[in-house]
Amino acid sequence: MKFVVSLLGLVFSASLLAHSTNIPQEIKESEKEIWITLGSDAVLGAQKSVGIDSIEEYTTQDGITIMKMKESGIEAMSHLMHDQFKRCGGFVRHDSLEAAQAELGATSERLFAEKSVLVDYSLDQEELVNEYISQVNEFQIRSVIQKLSSYKNRYYKSQTGVESSNWLLSKWQDLAKGRTDARAYTYKHNRWPQPSVILEIKGKSDEVIVVGGHADSVAGWFGRENAKAPGADDNASGIATTTEVARILLESGYVPEKTIMFMGYAAEEVGLLGSKEIAQDFKAKGKTVVGVMQLDMTNFNGSDLDIVMMSDYTNAAQNAFIGNILDKYLPGVKWGYDRCGYACSDHASWTSAGFPASMPFEAKKADMNSRIHTANDTIARSNGNAEHATKFAKMAVAFVVELDR
Repeated sequence: MKFVVSLLGLVFSASLLAHSTNIPQEIKESEKEIWITLGSDAVLGAQKSVGIDSIEEYTTQDGITIMKMKESGIEAMSHLMHDQFKRCGGFVRHDSLEAAQAELGATSERLFAEKSVLVDYSLDQEELVNEYISQVNEFQIRSVIQKLSSYKNRYYKSQTGVESSNWLLSKWQDLAKGRTDARAYTYKHNRWPQPSVILEIKGKSDEVIVVGGHADSVAGWFGRENAKAPGADDNASGIATTTEVARILLESGYVPEKTIMFMGYAAEEVGLLGSKEIAQDFKAKGKTVVGVMQLDMTNFNGSDLDIVMMSDYTNAAQNAFIGNILDKYLPGVKWGYDRCGYACSDHASWTSAGFPASMPFEAKKADMNSRIHTANDTIARSNGNAEHATKFAKMAVAFVVELDR
C-alpha cells in the first residue's frame, strides 16, 4: 500500500530537533535524493528525530518500509539506528525506487527455491570436522582483534578505514601463500574509498559458500573520520573469527568441493553498502551461493545463551542446519533464537538477493554489548581474551565442511 505523507507536522525546527535529540544542526542540504528501506518499527523515529526534510511517499509491506530522503541524512539515519534500535546498519540504501521496491517481499526461501538449487543439510563429516575444531586457537583470534582495534577507526571514508582493510588483505594473502587454488583480493567500490576484502579458495564446482562480516567501525555523530572507534567487538571479532576459519582450512590443506569465499565487507554501518553491492553483483552474474554465514560480533558473552540464531530475514532451513551442527559438534554450547530487526547486519543483503543466509550472534539482542559504536568497544570488554569467539569459529568451520560435502 502506498501513502503520500504530508510534510506538515513531520518537519520540526532545527532548534527543536537539536533540543530533543541532541543532534547537531550542521546537517547540510544535498540535492541528491535516495531511497532507503528500513524496518517499519523505525519509521516514526526517522520522521521525528533524524531531520529528513523531503519525505514524499513511503510504501510498507511485510514490515519493511520504503522512504525517500536527502542523501545528506544518511549519517543521521545511521546514528538513529545505532543509538535507538541497536542495529548495525538497520537500513539499506537504494539509488532508485525500483531497486527499493524489489526489496519488498524478497525472502531467501522464495527466491532460492525459484533457482531450484538443492542443498544437502545432512551431517556426515564428523572425523574431519572434529579434527578442524580441535585446531581453533584463541590466541590467533585475539591477535587479529587486537590489530584491527588498534586503528583509530575503520570508518568507510577514513584513511584508517582503507589502511585497516589493506592490512586484512595482507593477512589473508599470507594465509593463501603456497596454495594455487587460493587468492585474496579487494572488491573496490566506486562511491567510497574503503574496499571490501575477499579470500577465495577455489573448489571443484562453481557453487559458493560465503563466511564473512563487516570490516568497518564507527563511533559518535559527525566527524566520524576522526572519531575513536576501535570496534573490537563490532566487528573486529567477526573478522578475526572468519580469519581463523580460513587459517585452519588453508593450513590443513583442505581441498573444497565448492568454492569457499571469506569476506570483510566495507561500509556496513551506513546501510550495508558493501555487502549489498557484492550480493547484487553475484545475483546479476547468476552465481549459485548455497550458504552464507554472517559473523557480526562474536566475542561478548552477555546472555544465558552462548550463540543466538537470528530468525528474522534469514533462512529457516539453514538456521536449523546450524542448530544441528551445534548440537552435534558443540554439545556444551547453549544456543537459541532471537530477532534483530530489518537489515541489522550484512546477512540481509544476501537474503534480499535470494541467497540463504544466517546470522549467529553473540548474545540475545537485549543483552548485547552496550559499548559498541563508542571509544570503549575494546577487547577489555571481553576480559581481554577471545574465548567466546572460539565457539563461533568452531561452529563456522563445521558449517563450511558439512555444507561443502
